[in-house]
Amino acid sequence: MNAVPTLDPPARLVDAVEQARAAAVEEAAADLGPHAAEGAVGEHLEAVPEGPDAVSHHFAATQGGYQGWRWSVTLAAAGEDTPVTVSEVVLIPGPDALVAPEWVPWDERVRPGDLGVGDLLPAQQDDPRLVPGYIASDDPAVEEVAVEVGLGRRLVPSRYGRDEAARRWHDGPHGPAADMSRAAPAPCGTCGFFFPLAGSLRAAFGVCGNEYSPADGSVVDVGFGCGAHSDVQPDTTSAVAVAELVYDDGVDLEPIGR
Repeated sequence: MNAVPTLDPPARLVDAVEQARAAAVEEAAADLGPHAAEGAVGEHLEAVPEGPDAVSHHFAATQGGYQGWRWSVTLAAAGEDTPVTVSEVVLIPGPDALVAPEWVPWDERVRPGDLGVGDLLPAQQDDPRLVPGYIASDDPAVEEVAVEVGLGRRLVPSRYGRDEAARRWHDGPHGPAADMSRAAPAPCGTCGFFFPLAGSLRAAFGVCGNEYSPADGSVVDVGFGCGAHSDVQPDTTSAVAVAELVYDDGVDLEPIGR
């Protein structure tokens, strides 16, 4: 492999710190005014080679709201006998600068839980979670109900949609890995307050119907559990410690006179 050549700009570009500072102050004055511009350009931080004939000088940005940012002034020279000129003056974020979060497209910004009262959230045009209602849903229970009551929904859950929901519920706060589930005396699948779902998800999920449970009215995994399980028995032991009784049946007693 060929070694990457080290950039070695002319020393006069590296030494032109004051020229670079003056360019930064002039740029700052356009927004802050001439009096505030001097204080907006702080100490010289480093000189970064940009090529054989260019160097960028970095200065600390000290104006309010730009903590961690720096002024970057790029100087260049076409040759040894040509003057040093300013190519660019910009504000750039330093390694510790406060910057905006990574851009997220508008159609990807809505997250679960964002929907509020009165908000409308249409499904995507080709949402993989849905299939047209005239296509078999491959869920016998859904097909049976649809035919029986003439449901005729335009869209029904696809296999992918059901799998995604099952994964989300299983890994969520009402799944078997939740802290409450690990401390529960028994799983929801054996609880009398457990209402199984219909269809292909019946074996894995249901709805909690115990008003005293933190999962009341929510979809729960059969492996989830809480302390309000229907088989929990009341504790009949005394809350007060009682000393163990001692029996002296095997001891011969000798009467003692008064």
